[in-house]
Amino acid sequence: MHNSEAMALSAALLAVAGELTHRINEGVLARGFEGVRPAHGFAFTRLAPDGATVTDLAVHLGVTKQAASQLVEEIVRKGYAERRPHPVDARAKLIVLTERGWACTRAAEEAAAEVVQRWSDVLGEGGVRALGGQLGRIAPYGPIRPAW
Repeated sequence: MHNSEAMALSAALLAVAGELTHRINEGVLARGFEGVRPAHGFAFTRLAPDGATVTDLAVHLGVTKQAASQLVEEIVRKGYAERRPHPVDARAKLIVLTERGWACTRAAEEAAAEVVQRWSDVLGEGGVRALGGQLGRIAPYGPIRPAW
């Protein structure tokens, strides 16, 4: 593959990822979840299912502990998460999704399904399954981080 072809493929993948993130966020907002942005969704994926500490969240998001603390403060204030005593470490707090946070997560899943359905309209269901399989073979393992 020539460099120009590699760059075109890279640009297409980045455009699809950016559009997917944008459409999921739009779908969440359209379902009545105010004040959320894509960074919140990336945090919610780490908080589900069992919660996380601020340090865990910072590592997951690839940000400083201070930045993660600010994000936690914001989602707690907006009612999407709450702090609880850590079950093992008395010095730490466990950040967990509230029912509102879980509902927002479900709204994001619905919005993502709508986007993938649009892909199916273009590529066919088999094409989307094949795309998912191929991307799964090359996708990195680990947390999905926002592009800051």
